[in-house]
Amino acid sequence: MLFYGNTPRDIMRIMRNRKWKLIGIMVMAILIVLAFTGCTIGSKKVNPPLMALEKFWNTLGSGVDKTKSKDE
Repeated sequence: MLFYGNTPRDIMRIMRNRKWKLIGIMVMAILIVLAFTGCTIGSKKVNPPLMALEKFWNTLGSGVDKTKSKDE
């Protein structure tokens, strides 16, 4: 029995706890990186440009009411 210092069992417990902390930090880092990249690593998708706002302003500025039917 040791009066000062750690026993080998205590040292192994400390190392095991540090290992799990390190693994947890590495997993969190990987998840954060994947979240910021949007999981698009390796895929080459090309998103078409968004045209909804441009169509809205063109419709608003043209003066033509496209919501009414032609029968009225």
